[in-house]
Amino acid sequence: MARIAGVDLPVQKTHLGGLTSIYGIGQPRAKSLCAKANVDHTKKVKDLTEEEINSLRQAIESEGRVEGDLRKEVQMNIRRLIEIQCYRGMRHRRNLPVHGQRHAHQCRTRKGPRKGAVAAKKKVAARK
Repeated sequence: MARIAGVDLPVQKTHLGGLTSIYGIGQPRAKSLCAKANVDHTKKVKDLTEEEINSLRQAIESEGRVEGDLRKEVQMNIRRLIEIQCYRGMRHRRNLPVHGQRHAHQCRTRKGPRKGAVAAKKKVAARK
């Protein structure tokens, strides 16, 4: 099992697809990393040798931030927007769409599941 940048890569996938399980690496970046490390991108993760895994690991480290560092940087950027109280920061704070999407009856992913109507209290029978 290959472990790169603190993530266990899925064994059954090609390592091009397996690299995309690392936060900050998509398909284009995975292809460039494979080319940089001189690794055939059609091999599965379970067929990689230790030398190929080490060359991929070094290519990823030299390329830039991934996983924890990148997540931390993104969170710090969002926190800065919230602190300076700009429009985007306020949208983040209220859990509303940030990039201009309509939100009147959409954006369920961002807003979460619908909240049901508040149940009306049962009427108490008037006593005579």
